Amino acid sequence: MLLITLLLISLTPAVYAAGNPVAGKFKAISCQICHGKDGHSTNPLYPKLAGQHAAYIEKQMHDFKTQKRIDPVMNEMAPSMSDQDIADIAAYFQSVK
Repeated sequence: MLLITLLLISLTPAVYAAGNPVAGKFKAISCQICHGKDGHSTNPLYPKLAGQHAAYIEKQMHDFKTQKRIDPVMNEMAPSMSDQDIADIAAYFQSVK
């Protein structure tokens, strides 16, 4: 049983830093240019971030940062963000309804 538990733990995705939505609101100001006020995009070219799960946003941002996911704008923005910045922004957008 212990072996199965350890195996399952090793297969879970990486856990990122705990995000602070209050700090994330300030850090997400530049996101509004494309993703709309508080992550409510009105342009179909840019996804709505409001209400998205933080873990999903964090994974996408880390993929942009490492170029596992390619987008000319996001691949330029993501590398300048720390893991804590990403976690804070993700927590903020998750908190927005």
